[in-house]
Amino acid sequence: MVARIKFTKLGSAKFIGHLDLLRYFQKAFKRAKLDLAYSQGYNPRQITTFASPLGVGLTSEGEYLDLTLNSSDSPEQMIERINKVMADNIQVVGYTILPDDSKNAMSVVAAADYIVSLKDGYDFISNKEFQEKFEAFYKQEDIKIIKKTKKSEREMDLKPLIYEFGFPKEDLCLYLRLATGSVNNIKAELVMETFCDYIGVPYNAFAFGIHRLEVYA
Repeated sequence: MVARIKFTKLGSAKFIGHLDLLRYFQKAFKRAKLDLAYSQGYNPRQITTFASPLGVGLTSEGEYLDLTLNSSDSPEQMIERINKVMADNIQVVGYTILPDDSKNAMSVVAAADYIVSLKDGYDFISNKEFQEKFEAFYKQEDIKIIKKTKKSEREMDLKPLIYEFGFPKEDLCLYLRLATGSVNNIKAELVMETFCDYIGVPYNAFAFGIHRLEVYA
């Protein structure tokens, strides 16, 4: 059976990279004495799939992973067992047994919600100017960028991949719903870098705090 686990990654946990987070969960599941299923072969491994790995430096209250088990207690009992061996900044908040024909978490991800905010001690344009200029930025006919990967680079239009945006009440705070997944995967950092280029302000990656709210199938 496969269980889909929802968890948070907050505070200092944002500095843990994806591979270290994977190893952390593998050890936690062992400490919780879950009835784990393992892959076959000479080097058996826990069968675990993350929905959409979170970048280093980002926090989240809506991360997901799929875990294959031989048996399971009730969702409430499983959450309690796992959280007893977890650090406070990484906590399981949801646990669901999936139907046998379900696709894995990574293959069904389609979008994610983010909050981008200016960190204390950094200067930027005023909140009013920020909102006006971001609306103008989005109203362009297209938002062409060069997206680089390890193997190549290509021109693409960012605009269709920004599904929604808004401005929460806090100063210099931006809500984004972005395309996420194996086909189209746009990071909030890329949106902010492109916006800063549009308004002629140098992009400082350390100036913005990025928090993921939720991931959607």
